[in-house]
This record gives sequence, structure tokens and C-alpha cells, in this order.
Amino acid sequence: MALPLVSIVGRPNVGKSTLFNRILRRRQAVVDAAPGVTRDRHQAIAEWTGRSFVLIDTGGLIHQSEEEMQRFITEQSGLAIDQSDLIVLLVDGSEGVHPEDFIIADQIRKSGKPFILAVNKIDNPSDEAALLEFSELGLGDVNPVSALLGLQVGDLLDAIVANMPSVEPEEFEGLRLAVVGRPNVGKSSLVNRLLGEPRMIVSSIPGTTRDSIDTHLEFEGQRFTLIDTAGLRKPKRVRDQIEFYTALRTSRAISRSEVVCVLLDASADLSTQDFKIAEAAADAGAGGFFAVNKWD
Repeated sequence: MALPLVSIVGRPNVGKSTLFNRILRRRQAVVDAAPGVTRDRHQAIAEWTGRSFVLIDTGGLIHQSEEEMQRFITEQSGLAIDQSDLIVLLVDGSEGVHPEDFIIADQIRKSGKPFILAVNKIDNPSDEAALLEFSELGLGDVNPVSALLGLQVGDLLDAIVANMPSVEPEEFEGLRLAVVGRPNVGKSSLVNRLLGEPRMIVSSIPGTTRDSIDTHLEFEGQRFTLIDTAGLRKPKRVRDQIEFYTALRTSRAISRSEVVCVLLDASADLSTQDFKIAEAAADAGAGGFFAVNKWD
């Protein structure tokens, strides 16, 4: 799409997904108090004062982490920085400047991309006294916001629109194709293979994907909106609130799709859950087919 790409980046748990949802005016991304909920890049079209842009929510950046999943998340956030037309660095005003903020600020400067510094969790006028220390990051003007309460988000959007490039929007209408299945059957690997790039985090850890991610693909003149989804577990195996909301996002992805690919694992036996997933697609009125992965 010929729309500017605007990425929200920052450490874990500074409120990136909350700000993402606030700008979109809907709960598009899963939000939880636990850090590390967002993993893949999540994007949607936003609009402000007649200007449209693609807003990208990213996972929390932690450099030199020893955790495998965190390294994947940081890599995906780095790709978002490289591909963006404008970067919003979001920091936590309630915690003050963190050493990781300096590392991320330096990474953004080295990218050569336009950037905006936003300080989140400024929920009261008295909190603005803490803004001065963030000038140490060397990223220019400090923009205070409260993503949770919606305070001064309009001012931040004014700054985003003023700094992003002006382009003519292009409508992308394509067949909506959702890839669904049980956890760890290879949904993200299949989507990445179709796209020809590592757009989704792929890991042997079940439950890596936590949200439904839309991406666009054009193949032999046919346009598709591919929807990678979180793995659907049996309801009795949904262990916490995050898994509940990821399952809900997958169900919504099925309901808005025209075709559903139910991905199976050739190395595992068919299960009742496979058939229930296919039944959910049929009940939603979508066309569907089975694909068998790991047929090595």
C-alpha cells in the first residue's frame, strides 16, 4: 500500500499496544499488564485530519537478551524501524529514563528515519515535571501522552501527520485468506514462505503467535490479504486471559475471511480440535480447504 508507515517502538510494557488501540479507536491489539504480550508486528490503517497512514505496533525492544523469544521480538522491531517512514519512540514517564531507552534512541538515529519522542503514562499535569529528563535522549521535542486516558494523543497525532511523508493512498482490495489451526502446526512459517520474507516470528515454542496479523500479497495478478492467526487450543486448555483474547482474535479473523486454510500437521495424528476448527470456518460461511504441513 502506498501509505506512510508509522511504527511505535520502545521497551516492553511502556504502553505501545495501548497507544496503538487508542489511535485506532478500537481494541485491535491484545493488551495485558504482563510485559512481552506483543510479539509480531501488528498493523492497521489509521486516519487523522484527513491523512491516512499505516500504524505499526511492535514488540518490546530489549537488546542483548538471552531469551530466544525476546531475540525474535527485537529482530522484528528492528525490521519495523528499517521499513518505516516515521518512528515514534514511546517511553515510560512513570519510570523515568531507562538505559535501554538510550540504546533504542541511538538505533533510531542511526536509521536516518524521521522520529518523534513520546512520553507515555503522563496521566496528571503534575507528572509533566518528569519530562525534562527525557531530553537526555537527544531526540528533540518531548511529546507527553496518556494512552490509557487519551490525554494529548491528538497533539501527538498532529506531530505524526506533520512529520510523515505525503503520498497518494492506494486502495488494496484482495481476497481475505485466513490460515488457522492448532498451535505449532506451522501457520506463521507458511505465511512467511508465501510472502517471501520473515514477516512473522517463527519458533518451536507453541503459542508464539498471539494476535491475528494481516499482510498483503499479490500473486499472478490476484491480490490477497493473508491473515496469520494464533493457534486454537481446546477451551479447557486456555490457561489465562492472554490466551482467551488470542483465541477471540482468531475467531474474529475467521468471521471476516472469505476463505480459510485449515493447516494440519503431517507429523501428528488428526484430532477432534482440527475438525472443530474446520467446523468454525464452515459456520462462519467462509470457503475452506485443508493443507497438510511438515510433509517432509
